[in-house]
Order: sequence, then structure tokens, then C-alpha cells
Amino acid sequence: MLRLLVLLLLLANLGYFAWSHGLLRSYGLAPTAQNEPQRLAQQIRPGQLRILSSDEVRTADAAAQAAGKPAQCLQSALLDASQAEAVRQTAEASLPAGSWALDTVVEPARWIVYMGKYPDAQTLAKKRSELAALNLRFEPLTNPALGFGLSLGGFDSEANARAALVSLSQRGVKTAAVVQDRAELRGSVFKLPLADDSLRGLLDALKPALGERGLRSCP
Repeated sequence: MLRLLVLLLLLANLGYFAWSHGLLRSYGLAPTAQNEPQRLAQQIRPGQLRILSSDEVRTADAAAQAAGKPAQCLQSALLDASQAEAVRQTAEASLPAGSWALDTVVEPARWIVYMGKYPDAQTLAKKRSELAALNLRFEPLTNPALGFGLSLGGFDSEANARAALVSLSQRGVKTAAVVQDRAELRGSVFKLPLADDSLRGLLDALKPALGERGLRSCP
């Protein structure tokens, strides 16, 4: 019985070998062919295939990203009357009609809860440590005239700033005051609602009129 079982296993292995190697294909017994020679005939100029270096890959990726960069909204900082007129004249001469706008805007006055003015940087650093110990957040000043000082928050009205000062005094702040950080500003903002690749290529002409701040993404 054992000899018969061994003989059957041997015959089964021989049969599988013959089937898997296509020796029985003439009898209609063979595995499905895994190669696809028809794909070779479909190749287009395979001799021109070239392996790119890592630098070439990075250059190609950068070019593809630049080409596919979507249109975005760009705008200038606040412009005074003379700047706005210079930008208007340049835009009318160099940009397509309807692709840009020059809007009049008003930036409200800004009030802060202020601590200072301190005599030196060492005193300022000490005050920062005291505020950190009280878990109070502070921010850098935008008005250089306020010198060595700290802002505990900016507000669009004096009333809101004074309400914040009352709340801060209850948390241990005793020497702060409400001051005006900036007066109301009026001017114009130049805007490109849909700046695509073709339009971005024309913006160099605006640089002298816009100044150093140039254009930034719309908020």
C-alpha cells in the first residue's frame, strides 16, 4: 500500500511538471500564459527611453509643479494716493482689462493693552518672565514709538481694549494701560482675484509702483 502511494505521488509530480512547463500544451493541457508579447508591439519608440538622473528628476518635478500651479488671489499692502495712481497707470498699460481691481479700503484704528515703557531690554525681559509665570500671553509691538514695552492684545476699539484691561487686572496685571497703537488708515489695495501663470508673468512691470512689499496672498 505504501509503495502504491509513493508511486501515485511520483506520477502526480511528473504530471504537474509536464503541465506547468507546457509539455502537454498539444493536448490542450497547459497553464495560462503570463507573458504578453502583444505589448511589445504597442511600444512607441522604445529606443528613446532614457533613465533620468536625480537632478533631472528634481528639475522635471519643479517644472511640472510650476506649470500646474492654480490661479490664486493676490493683493498689495495698503497704498497711499500717489502709490495707488502709479499702480493704476501701470496696470492699465500692462495687464488685461478686468483682471485687476483697485479698491478703496479703511483699516480701523487699533488699540492695545500696553505695559511699558521700560528703561532697557533687561527690565523688559524680567517683565516677560513675570507674565509667563501668570500664564499670560503677550505679543511684539508694531509701533516703534512704544519702545521697550509689551502688548497684551490688540483690539479694534478702545472700549474692547478697556474691557480686556479689566479682565487682566483681575488676573494680577496692575501696571498696564490702554493706548492707541495705530490711527485709522485710509488708502487703496490693488487686487488680482485670479492670478494664473500667464498673468503672473506680467507682474514685473508693477514692482516699481508697488514698492518692496509687493503682492501677497489674499486673506
